[in-house]
Amino acid sequence: MRITVKQQVFLAPATILILLVLLLAFMQYTYWELSTKRQEAKAIGTTFVALAEADMAARRLHLLLRTMQHTGMASPEEMALVSDLYERLFDAIGRLKPFGPLKESGQISQLFTLAEELNPANSPQIEKTAESFARFRTELSTVSSITQMHSNRLRLSHEQDINQLVEHAAIVSISVLILAILLGLAISAYISRRILNRVQSLSRNAVQIADGKLEIPPAPDRIRDELDTLAISINRMTTRLIRVVGTEKLLEGAEEERRRIAMDLHDQSLSDLSTILRGLQNLSVGTEDKTARTKIERLEEDLERAITNLRDIMNNLHPQILDILGLGAAIEAHLEQHCCTDKLPEYHLHIDPQVNNLDLDRLKQLAIYRIAIEAIQNVIKHAAASRYEVNLEMCEKTLVLSVEDNGKGMPDPANRDNGRGLNNISERAKSISAEVIWKPSRFSSGTRFELTLQS
Repeated sequence: MRITVKQQVFLAPATILILLVLLLAFMQYTYWELSTKRQEAKAIGTTFVALAEADMAARRLHLLLRTMQHTGMASPEEMALVSDLYERLFDAIGRLKPFGPLKESGQISQLFTLAEELNPANSPQIEKTAESFARFRTELSTVSSITQMHSNRLRLSHEQDINQLVEHAAIVSISVLILAILLGLAISAYISRRILNRVQSLSRNAVQIADGKLEIPPAPDRIRDELDTLAISINRMTTRLIRVVGTEKLLEGAEEERRRIAMDLHDQSLSDLSTILRGLQNLSVGTEDKTARTKIERLEEDLERAITNLRDIMNNLHPQILDILGLGAAIEAHLEQHCCTDKLPEYHLHIDPQVNNLDLDRLKQLAIYRIAIEAIQNVIKHAAASRYEVNLEMCEKTLVLSVEDNGKGMPDPANRDNGRGLNNISERAKSISAEVIWKPSRFSSGTRFELTLQS
């Protein structure tokens, strides 16, 4: 199961919160049981009041009925009072709460039955009325005694329960709080140490990469959180960086080898050919035979052409004008020497003066120069264009090299087979952290090649 770093950070507080919620649930359950007993005590109080009212109403009703039976007369006011007293009696019995032993004893129902026998509307005889009142008050007294005994017992139990509740609540609360704190600290220490160790490992890998120690760090077997994702990203980044650095070193070594070969050709081969040329020229001056002189002059022309070709080879191997006059002048010199003929497409060159102020190292200048020459050769060889433009300019702090033609355009990327030239351009661009793109030209047809380099 994948647990994010955020979830791991909140694991300890969540554990403490869960324990506190469980503690609150326990306290709520304990107080709920106590509240049940409080409700029962309240019911007993209500029953006491109802019993007292019922007893008072019964006495007054009994006295009034006996007076009316002895006199044999009853005024309307006395009849209304009798009816009112009976209603109070019946209402008081109705407010009795069946608690504890009264729930299953049936004594409250017995009181209702006896109360119905006391109904004045039934016109009972004096002897039956006295007997009914005696039984009613006896039953009422029994219920009152039971209520009193249960009330005393409940009060003692309630006091004991409160003491036990306070004691248990204090013990459980302290225990749960200590457990929550210890468990939270343990989880926090484990999670923080685990995350810190992994972050330190990633930091060490990043520092090694920044210091140039390109050793591929180990990647986790499976992704568990964001740190594993970061570790895999650093692993992939290091792998790609090693490839880029390897390409850069390879290109740098190739350029250095080109420069060495150009110097060897200049110092040895070109010097030897120049010496031979001077010897032929001296031989031509001292020769009287016209036929021999003609042959010597032809040899001089061939040798001069060979020297020119050798100079072109040396310039292609390592253009000295790039070191002397800079990138823009080197591209301009190449176009003037190799692309300014009637058989080749017409070109337009624009060099931004700000380019000369850029502080580019020799490797970047060489890479951009090689890329520009390769892009121009692609236009000449493959684009079938009649015109193309070469621009080297600054857009804010970005160097932009573009070669744009009005040719037939490039094939669809899905059907295009990138040759060695396009791969060389891409690899050289990666070696200097530049970006290259091919897109439709601003002309009615053709391709626009664009290189961008942050200065």
